[in-house]
Amino acid sequence: MAEPTDLPSDGPPACLAAFGELARAVLPPDVWDYVDGGSGDEVTLAANRAALDRVAVVPRALRAVESPDLATRLLGHRYAMPVGVAPMAYQRLVHPDGERGMASAAAAAGVPYVASTLGSTPLEEVAATGAEVWFQLYWLRERALVRDLLARVRDAGCRVLVVTVDVPVLGRRLRDLRNAFRLPAEVGAVNLPHGRDDLAHAGTPGVSTVAPDAPFAPALGWDDLAWLRDQTDLPLVVKGVLDPRDAREAVRVGAAGVVVSNHGGRQLDGAPASVTMLPEVVDAVGDRCAVLLDSGIRSGADVLRALALGAAGVLVGRPLLWALAAGGGAGVEAALALLAAELRDALALAGCPDPAAARELRTVPIR
Repeated sequence: MAEPTDLPSDGPPACLAAFGELARAVLPPDVWDYVDGGSGDEVTLAANRAALDRVAVVPRALRAVESPDLATRLLGHRYAMPVGVAPMAYQRLVHPDGERGMASAAAAAGVPYVASTLGSTPLEEVAATGAEVWFQLYWLRERALVRDLLARVRDAGCRVLVVTVDVPVLGRRLRDLRNAFRLPAEVGAVNLPHGRDDLAHAGTPGVSTVAPDAPFAPALGWDDLAWLRDQTDLPLVVKGVLDPRDAREAVRVGAAGVVVSNHGGRQLDGAPASVTMLPEVVDAVGDRCAVLLDSGIRSGADVLRALALGAAGVLVGRPLLWALAAGGGAGVEAALALLAAELRDALALAGCPDPAAARELRTVPIR
């Protein structure tokens, strides 16, 4: 586990990428590779960023916008901006503040925090921070264990259930394999039922121990998702959708939302960039469910791009983990404040008084 760190005394970074530079300087090389890496040759990891950079937003002129209101509604709840903290495993790996620090920063920013099944801090402690918690579910092989986890989710007061569907098995993450990466003894998947965190990172020498395919069910189908829909009153969001046909199926079984995501380039290498598939998914579901985007978001301009392409909001992952490594919970607060400032500037420059107006903007490819 990384040692505690503080932000530089001369003030927080001016862009989210700079948090990455700070994180790389303080994290052990194998932990940095775990955070930064993707699967295979990292083609999809690179594509996420390249595809976003090719999206040009056409601004409107003379719209009398001075200070846009960032507030929005996602899955029936009002938040300070159309941004949520993506689910990320083992946050105590990068800083002792871990999930508590990240969730507290989300609460301060007024945005939802998506707690991971593979969190290294118990869900109940995360909820006690006062954050608006959504829970991300990896489907366990035994339905009884899924029911137990759902009961904890309900009792903790979570607002939304997000089920990840793009991990039938773990993608081959070559950096972890080359490093023979292993979690330290004090960091584990404490949210797995009955203390079975050993299932999430039991490995063999020379093989990455962050391998959650052991306890998770690879042979899921849409009937399983329909069963899950019947087990909870929470809005159900399906994360890991790229094909619009899957988005339509998610709506059919009762999903309130989908997250267009390639898992940050950490699953199928060679899958398309998430933002490339976003317009097709939006067209497929219309107004029947909320569509969110993750994978590659690095700035307020990226959030504007996603909104202009039809997303209701975005989930941000790696940049906030960088910020946690660089400065604990205070680092995440600084990063979210920076993202809000960037989004406010982007909306104003595009002539948008609020996020809803951004969905009326045109986009064109940058050649």
